[in-house]
Amino acid sequence: MNDKIYNVLVLCTGNSARSIMAEALINTIGKGRFRAYSAGSHPAGAVNPFAIEQARQAGYPTDGLRSKSWDEFAGPDAPHMDFVITVCDNAAGEVCPVWPGHPITAHWGFEDPAKAEGTDEEKRHAFAKVCRQISTRVQLFCALPIDKLDHNAIKREVNEIGQLPKD
Repeated sequence: MNDKIYNVLVLCTGNSARSIMAEALINTIGKGRFRAYSAGSHPAGAVNPFAIEQARQAGYPTDGLRSKSWDEFAGPDAPHMDFVITVCDNAAGEVCPVWPGHPITAHWGFEDPAKAEGTDEEKRHAFAKVCRQISTRVQLFCALPIDKLDHNAIKREVNEIGQLPKD
């Protein structure tokens, strides 16, 4: 049995919603097998309260969640990343820092629930929908037999998860 904990960095532009929810879901669903972090290229500076609500509903402690720059994870003292996953199209198209160790990268695009308009209930519904979509992909990711696959097979599987229909 492999006791390795895989580090996952989830990137988005603002690091206020999708990447935060993905961090919480990977850490919860991964049950200690994965350690997820999130960051943004241009962090919003605050986590969206509806994202915090979704993280709480997943059973994830939210007191440590914060919007932060991906620069925190590009330095020599940063944790070594095994996976870097972008969850918004803007971050996928940006020039990312060079991640030490050449982690497996993938893009899992999701609609931005932070742009939802309307009542709090309508916004809450948009966040719940995207959180379910992220959860589906995270469950598949966390179930991968990473310790039994070679690098190319893992990359292919993680990319295929990103190509799944969202609903």
